[in-house]
Amino acid sequence: MAQVLLAVDGNSLVHRAYHAQARTGVHSADGRPTWAVRGLLSQLVAAVERVGPTSIVVGFDDPDASHRRDTWPQYKAHRVDKLDSLVDQLICAADVLRELGIAVVVPPGLEADDVLASAATFAAGAGATAVIMTSDRDAFSLIDDTTTVLRIIDGGVESSPMLTPSRLMTMIGVRPDQYRDYAALRGDASDNLPGVRGIGPKTAATLLRELGSARAAFDDVARGGERVAAAIGNAGARRLAADGAREAWELNCQIMTMHRDVPLGIDLAGGVGALPLAIDVVQAAFQAQQLTWTTTTAVRVLCDQETRDAEWPDEPAPDWGGRPRFAPLPVPKNEQLALF
Repeated sequence: MAQVLLAVDGNSLVHRAYHAQARTGVHSADGRPTWAVRGLLSQLVAAVERVGPTSIVVGFDDPDASHRRDTWPQYKAHRVDKLDSLVDQLICAADVLRELGIAVVVPPGLEADDVLASAATFAAGAGATAVIMTSDRDAFSLIDDTTTVLRIIDGGVESSPMLTPSRLMTMIGVRPDQYRDYAALRGDASDNLPGVRGIGPKTAATLLRELGSARAAFDDVARGGERVAAAIGNAGARRLAADGAREAWELNCQIMTMHRDVPLGIDLAGGVGALPLAIDVVQAAFQAQQLTWTTTTAVRVLCDQETRDAEWPDEPAPDWGGRPRFAPLPVPKNEQLALF
């Protein structure tokens, strides 16, 4: 049986569920907010059913320290402090996942992205494949022959694209190995990382397609910029030649580079993170989160077991405002809109 490691960006999925389901205001019996935890668990079950992994690892950001912020104080400096109800649910989500028997990694001073990168490297070294589950575009740089990205967008797991090297090229016009250059040139406002002034996504993609890398483009500009001017025009060449342009790209590349050596504490042959999970543990965890209505599905998917509907008390599914839990999106005229 082919081994498949599902690596999940816990922070991004809890954040999405927190904002998407805040209107429900669901709390546990002891008064703790749980709507984002419930959303994460539901999405995880849907992903396991779609992907069919043999192991799962979930990464979370270190909430107390950041090597990137220590080195580059401007990194994410514009973000406001997380609400207490979000912080509580990030902690609770990690605890629930550990109780289920899923591998949870919170790397000291690092982020969930570093766990995803390490999982991709680990899987390839073990002769397995990896599926990265995240809503964050940074993971696009991890795509290769053994790593696919399940990019979570509006509509949930069922409506989200599985991105391969060829599909990424079709969507944005760059190869996965070019994506870090692309992001560094374009910049990332969500992380407070300005790009090269005047170089947007389309220009960055054209530049990389014609010259292969940002380094080759900057080197060409230093020699007069003939190839760059042919690719993006004289105005574009002047923007790359402007004071601080190369330095901005180099800084972004440093910050955006993910660590690939985070210890995951997993063994694809068994142990923590390996499927199937224990039935009694899954039953207890899902009922504790008031997810009785989906426990049967969770047991079937996570434990590889069928259960009788009669084993569970009848309980109506939550009110999702008249919409399916993962409402499908119409196919956009330009699929790029679904990703960005």
